[in-house]
Amino acid sequence: MVATLLIIMIVLLLLGFPMMIPLIAAPLVVLLIYFPNIDPWFMIQQMMEGVSGYVLLAVPLFIFAADIMSTGKTSKRLLDFIGSFIGHVRGGYAITTAAACTLFGSISGSTQATVVAIGKPMRQRLLSVGYKDSSAIALIINASDIALLIPPSIGMIVYAVVSGTSPGELFIAGIGPGLLIFLFFAVYSYIHARRYNIPLAEKATWAERFQFTKRALFPLGFPLIIVGGIYSGIFTPTEAAGISVLYALILEVLIFRSIKISEVPKIALSTGLVTSAVFVLVAGGQAFSWVISFARIPQLVTSAVFPTEPTALFVLFMVAIFFFIGCMFVDPIVVILILTPIFYPVAMAAGVDPVHLGVVITFQAALGSATPPFGVDIFTASAVFNRSYLDVIKGTPPYILMLIFVAILVIMIEEISLFYRYIM
Repeated sequence: MVATLLIIMIVLLLLGFPMMIPLIAAPLVVLLIYFPNIDPWFMIQQMMEGVSGYVLLAVPLFIFAADIMSTGKTSKRLLDFIGSFIGHVRGGYAITTAAACTLFGSISGSTQATVVAIGKPMRQRLLSVGYKDSSAIALIINASDIALLIPPSIGMIVYAVVSGTSPGELFIAGIGPGLLIFLFFAVYSYIHARRYNIPLAEKATWAERFQFTKRALFPLGFPLIIVGGIYSGIFTPTEAAGISVLYALILEVLIFRSIKISEVPKIALSTGLVTSAVFVLVAGGQAFSWVISFARIPQLVTSAVFPTEPTALFVLFMVAIFFFIGCMFVDPIVVILILTPIFYPVAMAAGVDPVHLGVVITFQAALGSATPPFGVDIFTASAVFNRSYLDVIKGTPPYILMLIFVAILVIMIEEISLFYRYIM
């Protein structure tokens, strides 16, 4: 049964079908062959149930807010603000890139959106002060991974839907690991700049810093609204998503005047296209999960992988390995949808905190997004910067090693994720 499922998926992928086709077709064939008495319409019912969750409303809203700000001036104002304070220090532009990716991630929740919004302007700045193109691109795509951990994270929303975990708690729990990644990248950027004698950028005056800070005040309100509002209990993550869209429209249309109101429908159409792809994957993932659960495939897989009474730490490391490998080949959302129902029951039985598990899973999704051979950010960067696949991945190994090390810390020290429980 498991072999049939895998063979169908692999064959369809090799034939060039988009991931949503094997995700739906493979479990349907398994259902027809091994359980002919089950009405196939149950698959359709499960697909509809998969996209009916209230929390999923946050996905198109956060994507829409990110699209509005990517089209407008928000990302440039954030870059100017950060660069005015740290652009002149050793490795300043690289640290600015990582910091900007972190801040924009707190707005977009998408690694690919961050690659586009921050990568385009920062790549030119990095090249202008002496960075190799491969180093600049590697930094951009790996720093963009932070967007999948810093709230609002689309990956965490999908995990919340699959597992029933609180998205608000997941959002807050992602802050610690996200900031830890930024810290490692900042230290590495300083060391790299000293080693290769990267020239220092011109230091901004305090008058310039004041102007850039003034211009960035409104964009900096996004993380305060999202994190502060959710943490204080003023509104839910879904309500925060709606407020972020309204805030983005007010900024870009009325205050910055970078977008005309007539352009909003075009931006909404782009959001709709991305959202439809995400929701088809979520619907297919729900049907896939239902079929494999009905066929008791999770029990077969976990019994082959785990000992009788695995420890929580062993389970987390196995989860990390499986998700990391999966996200190297397949879109992270698909991996979360397929593997979470398999490993979640084992993790709960072993005493793993569901929020901590969600952070570990999302971390591996972020890591896999920029890891060869098929990390989605690699192909995004290749298209955006018009560079070959080999050029894009050339400088990634140091960042991947750092991310793996941070992932180990997050697994072993759950307080990095669950810090908020100790300060409430």
